[in-house]
Amino acid sequence: MRKRHGKTNRTAYRKMTHNQRKWITGIFGASALLAVILLIPLFLVNRFEEWNASQILPLRPQETLQSAPGSESLIVPVFLSGKEEVANIPIEEYVRGVLAAEMPAEFEHEALKAQAIAARTYIVRRLADGDRSSMPPEAGAAVVTDTVLHQAYLSEQDLREQWGFFAYARNMDKLTRAVNETQGLILTYEGKPIHATFFSTSNGYTEDSEKYWSEPLPYLRSVKSQWDKIYSPKYKSTTRISRKEVFQRLGLSEAKGNLNLKVLEKSPSGRVLKIEVGGRTFTGREFREKLGLPSTDFGWTVKGQSLEFTTLGFGHGVGMSQWGANGLAKQGKDAKEILQYYYTGVDIVPLKDVLPKV
Repeated sequence: MRKRHGKTNRTAYRKMTHNQRKWITGIFGASALLAVILLIPLFLVNRFEEWNASQILPLRPQETLQSAPGSESLIVPVFLSGKEEVANIPIEEYVRGVLAAEMPAEFEHEALKAQAIAARTYIVRRLADGDRSSMPPEAGAAVVTDTVLHQAYLSEQDLREQWGFFAYARNMDKLTRAVNETQGLILTYEGKPIHATFFSTSNGYTEDSEKYWSEPLPYLRSVKSQWDKIYSPKYKSTTRISRKEVFQRLGLSEAKGNLNLKVLEKSPSGRVLKIEVGGRTFTGREFREKLGLPSTDFGWTVKGQSLEFTTLGFGHGVGMSQWGANGLAKQGKDAKEILQYYYTGVDIVPLKDVLPKV
């Protein structure tokens, strides 16, 4: 007959004093903690041995920028507004810095490639035309600034600080691949680099160039862009501005007391082309820029002593919508299809085809 050791042990434990029980419990607790401490390193070592090298983030970028044949010596003089100095940057390095500043690294690969080609086209056109428009007097020989006045640009040091230690290498490799896979490619119309404008988010359509600026360009035509509403967090927004500030920003006399906003004309895309305020007429672009609204597709309501503007889209609306491009990429479109959708009738050609003009 087997002895009932479990019952005997429980009976002995109940007969112990409180201090004896506390001492026994402490011994067991300390033993368990020691076992855990000893086992954790063994567990981690085993887990580490099971990991593949590809699962461990590189601490330094693995990809190397490549230059298109014949463009190795092509340098972009960029005015760095924060430092107020000019940096001479190789073109593919410049394109990567623009890509990093203008489009989230988390975007689809084909969208990043489309943005890289658009950014390269933008700077090649300025170099080819000797275009130094909107450059500050202190910019010297630079042809672009590092701001959205032209194309935003971030240096590698800027990106290290922005992305942090672990994300820097991963993001840099992703952007470098996008630049390398589009190496030397630009957009042309009738053999000339286009004015490759782009913006964040449409209101459902892009805009004809002359509806926002003055020049009608055949490749900057309005197209439908329904993906922005689905994917972009900037598709719809609200901006509240006091009546007093509206008067001030528009340069109107507050003594008149009544703003009397009235839309006079809209484009087929739904954006305001002309608006009357306090008896004075503004273009939609003037009104948007003076008040700092996200887009020219806006409506408003009066909220006490303020006006609340509801806008659709973010940016001027001309050219490629970046969030629309990402939506197209999510649906399986490649960079060429994205670009030829947003830029009407363009060709994608090697930089060497226009290099002599640059």
